[in-house]
Amino acid sequence: MWRQILAVTMLGLLLALGAAACDKGPMQQAGEKVDRATGQDKVIGTGPLEQAGRTLDRAVKDLKE
Repeated sequence: MWRQILAVTMLGLLLALGAAACDKGPMQQAGEKVDRATGQDKVIGTGPLEQAGRTLDRAVKDLKE
């Protein structure tokens, strides 16, 4: 019984994390493309322009709310 509850809980957490990870704003997507083109995302997975785009998207989202 506990294993089933744990399995369902973990599945829910993974789905929530996946949904949050897919939510990319337009600036983050543009930064990701530029980082990929210039080769800056190979070492850590997210380049500096993608991170800046994410910050900018969050700031604009906060202003809208």
